[in-house]
Amino acid sequence: MIDLDKNARHAERMVRKKAVVDAKIALADKDKGLLLVLTGNGKGKNTSALGMVARALGHGMNVCVLHFIKGRRDTGEENFFIQQPNVEWHVLGEGCTWDTQNFERDAAMARKGWELAKTKLQDPCVDLIVLGELNYALKYGFLDTAIVLEDLVNRRPMQHIIITGRGAPSALIEAADTVTEMLDTKHAFRAGIRGQRGIEL
Repeated sequence: MIDLDKNARHAERMVRKKAVVDAKIALADKDKGLLLVLTGNGKGKNTSALGMVARALGHGMNVCVLHFIKGRRDTGEENFFIQQPNVEWHVLGEGCTWDTQNFERDAAMARKGWELAKTKLQDPCVDLIVLGELNYALKYGFLDTAIVLEDLVNRRPMQHIIITGRGAPSALIEAADTVTEMLDTKHAFRAGIRGQRGIEL
């Protein structure tokens, strides 16, 4: 049996909610190239960034993905996205820092990668840039946060930037337009389950 009172109360709540949401949407009337930071210990930072890559491609935008630190070339996302038109994909590291164990070499790789990133920040053909794991390069001191922020501020107007990695520095969080912190509530790895194709790889 349909509860007419419950339906009426729900409709009244949704009318009020719609008015609040519509008012907030009306206030958001500016266009801007966004700086997004995806950080935290939880899984899904790069996955979220690549979801936005798919969204941008759906709008016919040009995308450049630059991965710092990690050196893998066999991930499912790379296999997929390098086949798509309008995507540039660059792996700029040689592996996780606990594998490389060489500060000077890792820092040199990060600096070389940032030089490439700077050219993309001024490229009129690039609409969205993903700077994967850049937070690690900043956290470990491979790159100077102040210099990176200056380059980001001086990028081409209306260019969107997504930065991923744990431990985003406070200055980057302050400068960002949108910040999401992924929460690690539970992870299969801690139960002894290795990274699975299609999920982690």
